[in-house]
Amino acid sequence: MGRAFEFRKARKFKRWGNMARVFTKLGKEITICARESGTDPDNNPRLRVLMQMAKKENMPKENVDRAIKRAVSKDFSDYKEVNYEGYGPHGIAIFIETATDNTTRTVANIRSYFNKNGGNLGTSGSLEYLFDHKCVFHIAKKDDVSLEDLELELIDFGVDEVDNDEDTNEIVLYGEFSKNAVIQKYLDENGYDVTSSEFVRIPNDLKEVTSEQRDAINKLIDRIEEDEDVQNVFHNMKEDEDDAEEA
Repeated sequence: MGRAFEFRKARKFKRWGNMARVFTKLGKEITICARESGTDPDNNPRLRVLMQMAKKENMPKENVDRAIKRAVSKDFSDYKEVNYEGYGPHGIAIFIETATDNTTRTVANIRSYFNKNGGNLGTSGSLEYLFDHKCVFHIAKKDDVSLEDLELELIDFGVDEVDNDEDTNEIVLYGEFSKNAVIQKYLDENGYDVTSSEFVRIPNDLKEVTSEQRDAINKLIDRIEEDEDVQNVFHNMKEDEDDAEEA
């Protein structure tokens, strides 16, 4: 299995603290997606997948409908997607994706988390080169299609890695971020059931740390992830075996 899959297995996204956090995160993604590409899921494949993910997370339908309506509301302050980058304790690179209606509040909070936990917030774009931006699709298997045949077919559409997730009995596809729409279109046109999709930043290199160092770094990461404006946090700290097993 390749680097992307091993990274995902090692740092499977944590549950976002509690159910309210899950609904908030998905609600923002739905609103942003609907505003950018339309509110009709039949004509907006990513919105359709997000709605399916919301159903899987037991997000009430009224919450989903409210998030979609928010996208076209004249009274709604639009979310801005803003990234922040910095170094945590012991030189660990941290990349933060946010969706916020108040960038002044968000940057002040993020800077505070770094300052109080032994880190330094960097300038925009300063650490982006340390991560590969990828789109990830989880699809249901087809009995008449082998993993090898699927990979050969999808290479031309921007997929650079195909793996079998034994935990979910699904196929996981990794592609360049810019090819997301092309890959999505292929899957739709060829009758694949997309169970979830996401965007990730995979570190080019993972840094080893001691147990004591890990605790300090995780303290900062946990604090950042608790912020209501934060959507995703990526880092280049190598997980230990216990973390990987619990993920």
